[in-house]
Order: sequence, then structure tokens, then C-alpha cells
Amino acid sequence: MSEARQPLLRVEDLRVHFPIRGGWRGGRVATVKAVDGITLEVGAGETVALVGESGCGKSTAGNAILGLVKATSGRIFFDGTDILAQKPDRQQALRRDMQVIFQDPVSALNPKLTVGRCIAEPLTIAGYDRKEKERRVDELLELVGLLPVHKNRYPNEMSGGQRQRVVIARALALSPKLIVCDEPVSALDVSIRSQIINLLMRLQEELGLSYLFIAHDLSVVRHIADRVIVIYLGTIAEEGPTDAVFEHPTHPYTEALLAAIPLPDPRSQRVKPPFALEGDPPSPANPPKGCPFLTRCPIHMEDCATIRPVLADTGWNTKAACLVRFKAAYG
Repeated sequence: MSEARQPLLRVEDLRVHFPIRGGWRGGRVATVKAVDGITLEVGAGETVALVGESGCGKSTAGNAILGLVKATSGRIFFDGTDILAQKPDRQQALRRDMQVIFQDPVSALNPKLTVGRCIAEPLTIAGYDRKEKERRVDELLELVGLLPVHKNRYPNEMSGGQRQRVVIARALALSPKLIVCDEPVSALDVSIRSQIINLLMRLQEELGLSYLFIAHDLSVVRHIADRVIVIYLGTIAEEGPTDAVFEHPTHPYTEALLAAIPLPDPRSQRVKPPFALEGDPPSPANPPKGCPFLTRCPIHMEDCATIRPVLADTGWNTKAACLVRFKAAYG
């Protein structure tokens, strides 16, 4: 890949495993495989969405990229530099260009600090002086659609949408290149969600930001994402350009997720899955040996119990990991 086309973020075979300890000696008795071999790229100015049910590992993957949880194995390249191969101080410097917008703005903001001080926290850590911080906070408030008077208020004096704008302003404080958006609108009223999504899209266009957008609301994902990665039990089930994944889903799990999207017009055409997605995923501490989706897939065949599928081209400019669908398609 040429330098000009080098992705801003590249993650190779990322794994995040957590030990389960027990017994009188407190030894490892099992391992939770929260993320089990994810590879992805995010280009400059691009939005890549990680989607899937709660507990699928998408937030853990985002936290590992940010360094909030420790990766068990894999490589994380940011702007061409292998972050995990660097010393801690160098890792911290690189991660200044990566920031996060959390799901719940209430818990993300310190209720004892004014809005202005909440936004200024990264600037304080970075060593900005008082005048620089005041100027930058005013710039950020205007950028996210808030007024200068808001900086003297406390988070509990603001609405949910306003608080999320404060969280976005804080994430922008150090002029990052990449923002991990972890369910950034799921805690908001429906009427406010579109405002925040439009704000994120405007900021991306004006500032050239890249987003790793973590969500389970596929209607939001289709509106904002350039590419979609469908996660199931810590692995990638399907990935590709957003329109291609939505219009030509190959993995049965993707089909079921898309079929669950509420339609504003019940008469509209939609993807019809071969089954209804029921029950919960198996425990990531005891996943199936073959296909991760085995226990919930009614179209599985005998080989699915022993062979772990790999991502393969579908013919629609997407990739999917499904033995049955590829056997049927290619004989």
C-alpha cells in the first residue's frame, strides 16, 4: 500500500481475553474471549461502524484501541506507527490524536465541575495556560453549537443533548484525528439523536475527522457510516461498504439484524431472513469450536460444528464468514 493510501488506523488480529479465576488458589479456570481476532482499517475522513448485539465485543475492541483495556495480542497501527510496540510515554503521545465519545454523557462528565472546566480537562493535562484554555473552550463551545454562558453551568443544569455536545467538545479539545464514538446517541431522546448525528457529520467534514462508530442502531449506522463491520461473539461476521451490506447481506446474522430495523412505512420492502433471531449468544468463555453463530443458526451444516469460517469475498464488494452460504453459492 502506498503512503498516500495508508489508513489512519489499522488493527491486525486484535484479541482481548479476560481470565476467570477460581478455586482456593485463585488460578485461571476459564477465559472470556471478548475480542477474538478482529482486523479492521479506518481511513482519513472515514466513518467505520462496528455493529452487533450487546456483549458482542465491539466496545471492548474500541477500548483496546484507545488503551483503556489491555490487548492480549494483535497489532494496532496509528498513522503508520505500531502503538503497542512503543514505550508507555510514546503510546500516550500517540493516543492524544485518538479521543472518545462515551454513551452516557451524565457519567462521562464530573458533576462537581462546570462545563467549562469539563471541556478544559484535556487542555490542563496537556499543559495549556489559563488564557489558552479560555480561548480554546470558547472556540469549542461555538463549534458544537453551545453559547459562552454555558461554560459556567454544571452538567445537571443542561439537557441530555447539551451534555452530549459538551462531551463532543471535550473530545475535540486536543484536535484529534480519530474519535471512537461508543454508542454516542443511544442514551438520547429520538428527537435529539438526529441533531447529534448531524453535528458529528458536520464536524467530520469541517475538521477532517475519522470515526470508529460503535452502535447497535442500524438505522443510525446507515445514515453516518461509510463502511460497516458486523461483530458476533468477538469475531467479524461480515464487512463492507454500508450500502452493499444493507442491500446484499450474506451472513444470516446480518440478515436478522437488518430485518429487525423498524420501518417507518410497513408496506416498504425489507430483507426477509430465513429465521427469527432468538435467544442469547453463547458465553464468550465457552464459544462454539467451529462457527461462532452455530447455536443460533438454523441453516448450519455438519462442518459448521468443527470448521471456523474465515472472511471471503461475497461478490457484492463485501466479505462474510459463512460456510453454508459460500458452499451454496460456489458449489
